[in-house]
Amino acid sequence: MLFCRVRPELRKISLVSLAFALFTGPASAQFANSHDFSSASDVAALAPAESSSNDFKFADNDGLPSDPALPAASGAGGGQYDNRPTREPLSSRLAFEVGGGFNSPAPDSPDITWGGNFTLGAGYRFNPMFSTLIEYQFIHDKLPGSLIAQTGATGGNAHIWSFTVAPVVDLFPKGRFDAYITGGGGFYRKVTNFTDPLPYLYCNYFVCGIVIQDTVIGHFSSNQGGWNIGMGIAHRFGGNMKLFAEARYLDVLTPAVTTEPNGLGRTSVEAGTRLIPVTIGVRW
Repeated sequence: MLFCRVRPELRKISLVSLAFALFTGPASAQFANSHDFSSASDVAALAPAESSSNDFKFADNDGLPSDPALPAASGAGGGQYDNRPTREPLSSRLAFEVGGGFNSPAPDSPDITWGGNFTLGAGYRFNPMFSTLIEYQFIHDKLPGSLIAQTGATGGNAHIWSFTVAPVVDLFPKGRFDAYITGGGGFYRKVTNFTDPLPYLYCNYFVCGIVIQDTVIGHFSSNQGGWNIGMGIAHRFGGNMKLFAEARYLDVLTPAVTTEPNGLGRTSVEAGTRLIPVTIGVRW
């Protein structure tokens, strides 16, 4: 019974297959005769034409479309996409300062009193926190009356000028307000002068006359090393420009001296010149 039911269905499938073979056979033979794929030129003729806008993309080995080739960079990191870090110019690493202020004698330095100072500096900024300056400083201080009286003069002063190396460590380099530690050492020259008021001929474009002026009548000097250390605060204006105020403890290693400067009275000075310069200025 089952076989009888299946036979009509198989008969229908066989008739459909025979009709499809009779229809497609001549068409396939005609296409094969008219397009012989024996030559590579015929294969290329059947390939789609390449778009002039290069929109056609070839597939990589992984089957994904590949991007058009980018132009090769000339040299390592060269070309349009140069990702090498640019070097900061040397001029932006240079540091400068200028300032002035007053000096106070240290409690353990009886041979000098109050005065003023002037400072110039230039150096190199290694990073935002650390820089080193070479500083020139000139200090003008008065002498105590007890020291002047030993010589018989009526006045006196001490001039100290120096060249020192001064590292600077900024504690808050990126803030608008900064605090820093500084100090250093180097060469110091101290000249001690004694003065008397003497007549002096003064002339200008219009007139000449006699004026009374304090004139050095005796002096002595010494060359030695010294050191200083201190702290300061600074306010940043923009970039590396700062207004600063600082105080340092300065110890000039002067020797003890007993002398009669230029025939004046016998004078004795203790070893060491210690003072506290306070300086206000601009650093950039």
